Amino acid sequence: MWNYEKRLQFPVNIKTPNAKIAQVIISQFGGPDGELAASQRYLSQRYTMPYREVAGCLTDIGTEELAHMEMICAIVYQLTKDLSMEEIQASGFDKYYVDHTLALWPQAAGGIPFNACVFQSKGDVITDLTEDMAAEQKARSTYDNILRLVKDPDVCEPIKFLRAREIVHFQRFGECLRLTQDKLDAKNFYVCNPEFDTNCPTMGCKRDK
Repeated sequence: MWNYEKRLQFPVNIKTPNAKIAQVIISQFGGPDGELAASQRYLSQRYTMPYREVAGCLTDIGTEELAHMEMICAIVYQLTKDLSMEEIQASGFDKYYVDHTLALWPQAAGGIPFNACVFQSKGDVITDLTEDMAAEQKARSTYDNILRLVKDPDVCEPIKFLRAREIVHFQRFGECLRLTQDKLDAKNFYVCNPEFDTNCPTMGCKRDK
């Protein structure tokens, strides 16, 4: 159960509309490493996570990613609000406009629609947490690229906030992975699993004889 607080996690107040920038930012709405994918990844994975503290972390971060998606949508909306037809055409935003007007629709910067295949929910503890750590780094890299392209401080400040949160999430998932590895034993830890490995690697594990 969620309680919705009617404010953005970080304020978005853009003074100068710019459809070219909007076409870059929208990738963090519906792109392969965007906030929509992140929220669905973590909120799906939590059901099969066997450890309550890790499931709680997935719920917390997945919920925060929904707040980040809201910020991205607010940025795109404010960047495109009240544009003239001449500005839309000159910016190259006309292709998006013809299908969606100025409504928000999840896609990557290259125009590729959102697809749930960009994230995985595997049900394997190590697999899911390793994916989560990689996902946070890919999102951080995308925000780095955005900051290299965008110079408007009204856009950059919320983007910097979002980038910082990706780093925090990466650290939290690293802690979850260490906690998980402490709970696993040689029979179910992926490095050495006697069920599948006839020659167990010499990594401190003892294979059942």
